[in-house]
Amino acid sequence: MKAIPVPEIDGAYLFEPTPHADQRGFFSRTFDRDVVASAGIDPDGFVQDSLSRSRKGVVRGMHLRGGAGEAKLVRCSQGAIFDVVVDLRPDSPTFRNIKTFELSGETQVSVYIPAGCAHGFQSLTDPSDVSYRIDRAHNPEEDITISYKDPELDISWPLSVTMVSDRDERAPSLEEALKPTR
Repeated sequence: MKAIPVPEIDGAYLFEPTPHADQRGFFSRTFDRDVVASAGIDPDGFVQDSLSRSRKGVVRGMHLRGGAGEAKLVRCSQGAIFDVVVDLRPDSPTFRNIKTFELSGETQVSVYIPAGCAHGFQSLTDPSDVSYRIDRAHNPEEDITISYKDPELDISWPLSVTMVSDRDERAPSLEEALKPTR
């Protein structure tokens, strides 16, 4: 496994595993404490693992955590997703940068998203399973949702959006969502 910095988002990394394939399929290490530590990330800092399953065309996001923020390690364990990260840290050299990735169960690549970045994705397959390793316990009072269709973000979702949650559909624009934190 190797850690690859993502230049467009300061502090973000892709963790690319080395699968071992044979006639049965493959085996792949999806988390390696030493590799994570070599990227300057505390491997013992994660406190929660979560999983979401989505149908093709579903968009989840854009989500952000207020307060101290929330760092997460995201991987598509089955299927494929179009993943989006937006740097919303005002003091970051990559502030307001947007980076997209295709994550899939075939590659098992993970993306590390630093605290202060918004995250969302669209399921490209039916279904797609997304695994999250998160560094803070969930506090719903700190949840911030930004409209996935905000013109300022101008995200080109690859498929027609088939479904979003009520919360994501009613989400404010980036400008409105960030007003209280300015």
